[in-house]
Amino acid sequence: MQSVRPKKALGQHFLTDQSVAQAIVASLQSRGPVLEVGPGTGVLTQYLLRDPDIALKVVELDGESVRYLLEHYPKLAPSLYEADFLKLDLHKLFPEHFAVIGNFPYNISSQIFFKVLDYREQVPEVVCMIQKEVAERMAAGPGSKTYGILSVLMQAWYDIEYLFTVGEGAFLPPPKVKSAVIRLTRNERGTLDCDEALFKRVVKTTFNQRRKTIRNSLKPILSTLPKLPDYIPYLDARPEQLSVEEFVELTKSLSLS
Repeated sequence: MQSVRPKKALGQHFLTDQSVAQAIVASLQSRGPVLEVGPGTGVLTQYLLRDPDIALKVVELDGESVRYLLEHYPKLAPSLYEADFLKLDLHKLFPEHFAVIGNFPYNISSQIFFKVLDYREQVPEVVCMIQKEVAERMAAGPGSKTYGILSVLMQAWYDIEYLFTVGEGAFLPPPKVKSAVIRLTRNERGTLDCDEALFKRVVKTTFNQRRKTIRNSLKPILSTLPKLPDYIPYLDARPEQLSVEEFVELTKSLSLS
């Protein structure tokens, strides 16, 4: 039987605890088209395939894992894509809505989330296991020390629930950190009502200097404006104090220059 060796370069830590795998799959509320990212040895895949209401597709970069999956789950063959998720054109795989599930490689989890944002009008739900620290950061609200760039950019479009913590012993090989499962559910926001590119720039610029007031961290952006706005809100605050809506208000004030 084909076996798979976890590869450090791919950030692979294979989940071996079946009860955790079942709990992750049970956390997915969506039915219909579902994309599993990085199935590895199929610990989630086996349970997803048992649900007749799920139309599953999987994307896996590791050729050794692909061979293992085809050997153990041959009916996956038409819907298994040996590819880099970050480079895939998901419109070609899914013409309409699809949910995302997976035990994300920790070294690229943020990139996966930003890819999801690119397809946010098609992705109503994401259930995933990631590093506990990243999960806490994503779910954190204003005023928290862990609230940051990923929190604001993801919460602009998704409601985020921290579901449960997973210990190191549930994996092979055991990671050096605890893990957590979170659920992202698309919120009702259709538009940010501001320049989205500028919004991202403001969020990243202020949090990259989070010890400074917004007045000081925004100096590089303010210096590029043709004229200063009559009123810029929150200049004396620090970025972790601002909600998504307040970042939108701040961005709109800069767009009026």
